[in-house]
Amino acid sequence: MTHRPPSGGLAAVSAALLAMSRHLEMRDVLKTIVASARELLDAEYAALGVPDDHGGFAQFVVDGVSDEQWKAIGPLPRQHGILAAMLHEAKPERLADVRKDPRFEGWPAAHPDMSDFLGLPIRDGDETIGALFLANKRCPKPEGSCGFTAEDEELLAILAQHAAIALTNARLYERSRELTIAEERSRLAHELHDAVSQKLFSLRLTAQAAATLVDRDPARAKGELQQVVALAAEAVDELRAAVVELRPAALDEDGLIATLRTQIQVLDRAHTARVTFESLGVRALPAAQEEALLRVSQEALHNALRHSGAGHVDVTLVRRGTGTVLRITDDGHGFEPAATRRAGRHLGLVSMRDRASGVGGNLTVESAPGKGTTIEMEVPGG
Repeated sequence: MTHRPPSGGLAAVSAALLAMSRHLEMRDVLKTIVASARELLDAEYAALGVPDDHGGFAQFVVDGVSDEQWKAIGPLPRQHGILAAMLHEAKPERLADVRKDPRFEGWPAAHPDMSDFLGLPIRDGDETIGALFLANKRCPKPEGSCGFTAEDEELLAILAQHAAIALTNARLYERSRELTIAEERSRLAHELHDAVSQKLFSLRLTAQAAATLVDRDPARAKGELQQVVALAAEAVDELRAAVVELRPAALDEDGLIATLRTQIQVLDRAHTARVTFESLGVRALPAAQEEALLRVSQEALHNALRHSGAGHVDVTLVRRGTGTVLRITDDGHGFEPAATRRAGRHLGLVSMRDRASGVGGNLTVESAPGKGTTIEMEVPGG
């Protein structure tokens, strides 16, 4: 008898793989893999752990456990017991009752009760980059038998192979983002250093001029000293700006508007294009919406500044009726809307639309060759 996944066979597998390839942000990739695995194998619980280099997990994502229950469970698990076996022995584990395995070391009081278990490492070549865990198959299980079948294990192995690709892409994407940020911050630091150095050089020359004029032309010396004061104040302002703008903005501490304003000031200094920001009538939004708006603005700004050849990029955040609208407009070379499907992945439009829909919003794109691009994201509230 041919094994079919509970949610619709090949179509379900295809949908899961497409969902995994749709995301680039690491956390989104992890959540999608876990949710896909749990649905395909019809399990009560699923988890995915990405190991760190210190015997723990850099990230650990679960599906089937409520946020409240996950918080009650406590800190991320360590690499021991069955979890360690997945990572270090790098082979599948299919158990009728994980609690009876000699490697089982118990779990926190708030942890859900689990019996049958299926685990599989996620490998990139010789490196184990994660491990998938599923528990409690939703099916009749005679005493002492495992609900997960050999066919389930084969299906999870296919999913794990594609998960490895998705995780590797996400790591490369994050590394690319880190390099871009480092490059922009380095460039900004250079420009600020040059600006402050020029101010201090002018200050030194003006002070020297004042010193030579003190005896023979006190009035002119006084004017030069007033200029020294003004130049010193400007230098202090430049240094203060450098400290503020080079410090990473914390969305949860500063809020969306302050974070956007700071980041756009950084981009305006770091790029030849003029980058402006205006906010009108927007109040605080739920954290998930603020994060989605920030990520979409970062992606759209990255496109405008790196790919569009724009001389001016304008960002606005305004109230519209009962919602809030983020608009990023550039005067770059634009693109043909009919080619959006082809260009969408290159420009990150797919992930931007996913972020918008994920918080109950929507995203629209207007563009034409030679006419620039406008990306608009609207969310309820604010």
